[in-house]
Amino acid sequence: MNKTMMDILACPIDKTHPLELFEIKEKDNVISEGVIFCPKCSRFYPIIEEIPIMLPDELRDKKQEIEFLKKFKDRLPEKIITKANPWHL
Repeated sequence: MNKTMMDILACPIDKTHPLELFEIKEKDNVISEGVIFCPKCSRFYPIIEEIPIMLPDELRDKKQEIEFLKKFKDRLPEKIITKANPWHL
């Protein structure tokens, strides 16, 4: 995901803008791994292989996202790891 997309992205649940970005892997302004976080509803949206996965809760892949959180728990803020919606560690 190109970082400039953050200028136009809003939370699909409550339409909050701007969102917070937490980069894990970034090169030349392109984020290959990271998290987008909504400060209003506390939802996180993973960026996996450059794709931000911003789906409503009922369409999200819980297993994939829990594995993502476990893999990057040392590189993400506490509010995402232990308190984010719709699930956390």
